[in-house]
Amino acid sequence: MTVSLEQLRRCHIAVDLGAARTRVFVKGQGVVVDEPSVAAVNTRTGGLIAVGAFAQQMTGRTPEYIRVVRPVSGGTVVDVDMAQRMLRHLLGDKLRRALRRKPRLRAAACTPHESDPLARRATVETLVGLGARRVELVDTLIAAAVGCGLPVERPEATMIMACGAATTQIAVLSLGAIVTAQRLPVGGDAIDHAIVSHLRHRHDLLLPAQSVRPLQLAVDAADPRTGTTEIHGRDAATGLARSVTVDTAALREAISAPFTTILDGIGRVLRTCPPDLVADLAEGGLTAVGGSALLPGLDRMLKEATGMPIRIAENPGMCAVQGLGAMLEGRVGPMTLSPLPAR
Repeated sequence: MTVSLEQLRRCHIAVDLGAARTRVFVKGQGVVVDEPSVAAVNTRTGGLIAVGAFAQQMTGRTPEYIRVVRPVSGGTVVDVDMAQRMLRHLLGDKLRRALRRKPRLRAAACTPHESDPLARRATVETLVGLGARRVELVDTLIAAAVGCGLPVERPEATMIMACGAATTQIAVLSLGAIVTAQRLPVGGDAIDHAIVSHLRHRHDLLLPAQSVRPLQLAVDAADPRTGTTEIHGRDAATGLARSVTVDTAALREAISAPFTTILDGIGRVLRTCPPDLVADLAEGGLTAVGGSALLPGLDRMLKEATGMPIRIAENPGMCAVQGLGAMLEGRVGPMTLSPLPAR
């Protein structure tokens, strides 16, 4: 963590800008925003048409003069102006007026592990544009570990994996800090792309933009007698609607490449971790957070590959913002390491 708990207690709001969803926590009110990080823009006038869930529903369904954009990618703001406009509309006029009454508005925000200075600056500029006088940045891994109840302040190892839409972050924590960590450019979007590519090349089937996540759930809920699931889409040759029956084992094989990358990242973290902490993980295991942690079969695959206990956090997508909220409201006790007296 790059900021002290005392500084975080002075903050009024906490923001988790994710590639998939944006969440805002207000001190004393809890989570007030939990919407997709999507905005729809009229390219003729530059006006904002929709944000959040409604803008996400417009994906792939808009006329040529409406463009659906994502101002955040992998937890990093790639379009500061659009991110500010999206946040203003998500917060609403009433809440923004209440925040402007704060004499010195302070905000806290999550940043991906080892994000570069330009990415951190973009996050700060986004919140400063909303009226924040000071912005504190907290590593996403530490915020998520606090939010899912891991004992990060103890002198024992806790392992966490934050599965986002664009990236996967893996870390071992001890004594309130990150001992070793890896950030991988693989997330839920890569698994979506693997499924879409498999159906395109094997079955000449094009999927609607909104159907990939329900397809992943169908993989886990397939007919146990036949091991198949029915998928609806558009024929790549004729353009007509068509349904195909797909072997779920083939789909699981199609997504093995991104899963293998995640396993390699876990292996690198364990190899660079001190042996004493690795021994702690044999009992404590790994906790998965983030929206993509709910992918069907992820916990089974990790347990079979690592031999460690795997736990999916309750409401994993909310862990980071809830951890920030706990720090803002003083529900996390400071860890003090007093120096020994001189002799």
